[in-house]
Amino acid sequence: MTGSCCLGSFDGTTSPNIKMADDFTPLASLSLTHVYYNPDDPVSLLCAWLALVPQALCVVYVTLIWSTREAEVALMFAGQLGCEAVNFALKRLIKEERPARIHRTGKGYGMPSSHAQFAVFWAIALSLFLLVRHRPSPSLLLKQQRRYDQIEQTDNNNTTERRTPSPQPSQSITYYYRYYKDTGGLTAITADIERYAHEPWTFAQRSLASAAALVLAAFVAWSRVYLGYHTEKQVLVGCAAGAVSAVGWFGLTHVVRQTGLLAFALDLPVARWFRLRDLVVEEDLCQAGWEKWETRKNVAQKEKTSNSAGKTKKKAS
Repeated sequence: MTGSCCLGSFDGTTSPNIKMADDFTPLASLSLTHVYYNPDDPVSLLCAWLALVPQALCVVYVTLIWSTREAEVALMFAGQLGCEAVNFALKRLIKEERPARIHRTGKGYGMPSSHAQFAVFWAIALSLFLLVRHRPSPSLLLKQQRRYDQIEQTDNNNTTERRTPSPQPSQSITYYYRYYKDTGGLTAITADIERYAHEPWTFAQRSLASAAALVLAAFVAWSRVYLGYHTEKQVLVGCAAGAVSAVGWFGLTHVVRQTGLLAFALDLPVARWFRLRDLVVEEDLCQAGWEKWETRKNVAQKEKTSNSAGKTKKKAS
């Protein structure tokens, strides 16, 4: 029997409850996370995961904006969305189809590659921020440590007796660093960790992070060719569009900062209601937040020790 099949009884009677298979609406897939790949090729599977990087970055953007309320992160995300709008317009202006082998499954036009444009914009925008705009200053504790070192060096020049630093909260880095460093071995490693925990990223570390972002973007772009969703030309044009958009957006946000428009916007009631701020340009949020927690922890431990000593004194008396 050919044609459509019937769902119902086979008693030869016609029932109003009988439905034809052709009446069913065909199901569709959510193409936002739908990737075609070769299940027999491990590299193809890796490329399929790389295709989900833009979606993952959107989740990271929203999470960081909500958790930090940083204006710089919000500006970068706004630029990312603007880059997507540029890609949307370019595809409909150029109207170049995808490669023939993926034409039936890939939706929309292929020129330029939106994945490549998205990833390259993110990588270059992040690199420009880390290497050009981000200027983290030494923390308060490090400044106190350096000031203390200068005072101690002056004292050492004037007297043969070396003053031993006391483990005061404001000088805890100096005290513990010297203690661990002088003992050597595992404790010397602990000293390096202690110092690292109180320092913002160096330029070399920021350069390494930027290089990692650029490498990831390159892999995302390459994966689009490997999976057959785009030609090499479509990917290269997407990379170029992403790079130009990132540099252009960085220049625009620089003007917004220099003219005071960002400061004005952050003083608006809606911005203050959402507690938007602009700290990450001059402050390493991870390091600064960790130091605030450590300071409070040390104060709490000191109070706990004082209370315990007071109770012991009372019992003794």
